Amino acid sequence: MVSSVLCRCVASPPPDAAATASSSASSPASVGDPCGGAVCGGPDHQLRLWSLFQTLDVNRDGGLCVNDLAVGLRRLGLHRTEGELRKIVQAGDKDLDGQLDFEEFVHYLQDHEKKLRLVFKSLDKKNDGRIDAQEIMQSLRDLGVKISEQQAEKILKRIRTGHFWGPVTYMDKNGTMTIDWNEWRDYHLLHPVENIPEIILYWKHSTIFDVGENLTVPDEFTVEERQTGMWWRHLVAGGGAGAVSRTCTAPLDRLKVLMQVHASRSNNMCIVGGFTQMIREGGAKSLWRGNGINVLKIAPESAIKFMAYEQMKRLVGSDQETLRIHERLVAGSLAGAIAQSSIYPMEVLKTRMALRKTGQYSGMLDCARRILAKEGVAAFYKGYIPNMLGIIPYAGIDLAVYETLKNTWLQRYAVNSADPGVFVLLACGTISSTCGQLASYPLALVRTRMQAQASIEGAPEVTMSSLFKQILRTEGAFGLYRGLAPNFMKVIPAVSISYVVYENLKITLGVQSR
Repeated sequence: MVSSVLCRCVASPPPDAAATASSSASSPASVGDPCGGAVCGGPDHQLRLWSLFQTLDVNRDGGLCVNDLAVGLRRLGLHRTEGELRKIVQAGDKDLDGQLDFEEFVHYLQDHEKKLRLVFKSLDKKNDGRIDAQEIMQSLRDLGVKISEQQAEKILKRIRTGHFWGPVTYMDKNGTMTIDWNEWRDYHLLHPVENIPEIILYWKHSTIFDVGENLTVPDEFTVEERQTGMWWRHLVAGGGAGAVSRTCTAPLDRLKVLMQVHASRSNNMCIVGGFTQMIREGGAKSLWRGNGINVLKIAPESAIKFMAYEQMKRLVGSDQETLRIHERLVAGSLAGAIAQSSIYPMEVLKTRMALRKTGQYSGMLDCARRILAKEGVAAFYKGYIPNMLGIIPYAGIDLAVYETLKNTWLQRYAVNSADPGVFVLLACGTISSTCGQLASYPLALVRTRMQAQASIEGAPEVTMSSLFKQILRTEGAFGLYRGLAPNFMKVIPAVSISYVVYENLKITLGVQSR
């Protein structure tokens, strides 16, 4: 096993390897590890890592490729599939040469072991350095799943690789019906566990935060959440939180739409002036025009997006349980495009309702009927192309920024738990959403202007490119960012309100926080 290699020094690394190890392999805090250092620990952990590296480097070329790992691990009694070994290499291969040198190998092991420590610590409720059946029961109970002690012991006997419950005969080497840190680490260390359930549970992003633009990549759910039906409770809680959040920030959202469509160099609408104009024209109630349809579209869009995402994961990922970032982006963007295509007529209705004058429409159905009668079915898909193009920069930057902030926090500050706390979670969500909106805002503005333009018989159809040119010619680049101020003003209250409502709805729906 790996431990037999990690706990002996059969060779001394060359000076450059030792220097690399000492400079790049600082020891993380130990949990239940008597050696107290990185991987196996102790003052000679660089030598032990080098010993393991030499054992796995079967062709002695100074790098670990997929074939090296397959042969080397088989000699140690560990069997991994080719797909799993490829993921190990891809995860640690920083210079993209198809293999891991010693420095990359050390970095991979340290990063991976830290994630394993978080899972082990979260399961070790008694903090005694061992996981037993009672702790398995408690962990499942935290997710809303109740099992008997006999069932927990069955689970302990056969923990499935990559999840912290479900099938460990191989892991429980001494047959004590408990798993200590060394057994846990040795078994999982060279296995590409990516979607650690503990991290997934605490770092849900798009389900919790609603800033009015539902273009984010959907959250991952653990296998247990999907099997026990907890996923739909999360979605319902997220939908309810979004409805409350959008209603509370609706005045700012309507002001944004008005500034996107009507603001110009000659009509330099400001925030105070915009609110004054809305109240003067239709009273305080007019501040919420368009909010009804904006809330109504949450349910169908979220449901379609979730179902589409699950299908897209099967198409883009060889293993849908361990999608990498770029695979999540592709699957999430395709799911977002499908969801947006399905509910896009509601987006057009929302814009028209937000811009309407007092008495222009009696309600949503009247608005839809008049658009259909005067402009035809095509009017419900105005601005469709810039809307679809806006999904990629929004979802991509939002996901990249959020994952970067999340991983930075996990690397620097996560010691005993993957729980970031409310402030860190809100800060990461706010920053990533703001960056995503900033990148896609010009496309969102062009989309809104196209949605707002009523078709006139005989008049030329306004295209996306012609509208871009017109805005740049008459207003300059600044014209593409009209309404950005109220849009950013609503991000922090929207994120805060949706988080508070989400947490309360989780309690009501029986989803226990850990």
